[in-house]
Amino acid sequence: MQTHLAPEFQDTPEGREAEAILRKCVHCGFCTATCPTYQLLGDELDGPRGRIYLIKQVLEGETPTRKTQQHLDRCLTCRNCESTCPSGVQYGHLVDIGREIVERKVARPSGERLLRWALKEGLPSAAFAPAMKLGQSVRALLPAALKAKVPRPQAAGTWPTRSHERKVLLLAGCVQPAMKPNINSATARVLDAAGIQSVIAPEAGCCGALKFHLNDSQGARAQMRANIDAWWPWVEQGVEALVMNASGCGVTVKEYGHLLKDDPAYADKARRISELTRDLSELLPMLVPVLQGQLKPAATQAAGAMAFHPPCTLQHGQQLKGGVEQHLSALGFEVRVTAQESHLCCGSAGTYSVLNPALSTQLRDRKLSHLAGMQPKAILSANVGCITHLQSGTEVPVQHWVEMLDHALQASAR
Repeated sequence: MQTHLAPEFQDTPEGREAEAILRKCVHCGFCTATCPTYQLLGDELDGPRGRIYLIKQVLEGETPTRKTQQHLDRCLTCRNCESTCPSGVQYGHLVDIGREIVERKVARPSGERLLRWALKEGLPSAAFAPAMKLGQSVRALLPAALKAKVPRPQAAGTWPTRSHERKVLLLAGCVQPAMKPNINSATARVLDAAGIQSVIAPEAGCCGALKFHLNDSQGARAQMRANIDAWWPWVEQGVEALVMNASGCGVTVKEYGHLLKDDPAYADKARRISELTRDLSELLPMLVPVLQGQLKPAATQAAGAMAFHPPCTLQHGQQLKGGVEQHLSALGFEVRVTAQESHLCCGSAGTYSVLNPALSTQLRDRKLSHLAGMQPKAILSANVGCITHLQSGTEVPVQHWVEMLDHALQASAR
């Protein structure tokens, strides 16, 4: 796609990157076939190709409007289009650039600005955990829309105390410890069973995804630098990997090298952090041989038939497909993905379910209808947002796959 950048974007990092991405697009439209919002709305401008045209127009000097902003806002950033694109268009990077430019040029209504500020500042803050605890204590009294965002209280269980020579860093996350604390402790217990010690750097915080996708790239990069500083002593000590059990965090940290490439003080460290980052599922090939002997057939059979929903940040953002169900099956569990639209987003997408509740709910219900057809005893996923969002629409238990594996290991040890 030929592009003529406006003077304000020429010879700028964002302009050069956007132009390189745009030149790969051949207008084929394959992306529209797999775009969730295009499937729901049927509007070319609510699909990747249409949004690419909108961003191109802005980069060439046209003045964006409120409608431009809304079309970009409705993108889930699921990156399904990247999996489909035959030309390798990095749409996720392009839409991030486009959104930030439009954010600078188009004023939002005051209520919308306040909500977005509250999300990007409140969710990663120290105040979130007590606020969530308060919400859980009065959950039965909450209106349905708010109740859907407040999961039932969950016990974290015990953190393993054994020390191992093999060590990995674990990102606790910003909302996960308050919403689903058992995910982190279950991860630590499963790794402990395989002879690997999980270490959390207390100074590390939000991965930066929340602020970045709400168009506060400077605030996000500040969080990224703080995390690198927190992790770097462990990197220098030779930690094996930086393990992510929330795929939304994982896809972001894997892009630290790209997002901080123009920062001379952090570019090399950020690249190294990205190289060390692994989704928890990437450890499964190593874990399976060690854990097979610890799992009793009765425990794996008791889990029953389970459906796995692969988060977009796992299957599209990180291009990790099929590993979870393959390796859990090797351990004796019955885990399958639905044959219907397993590639489509569930509608969670970070803060999307708050900012675009109608579209988000439609996608959730569409996803759950396909999963329900499998008649699973439980639904598994790999991202706290997906888990919470799906659970809000079904009575079938929804949990992280590592929680299910941890439960089976504990049952086998009794």
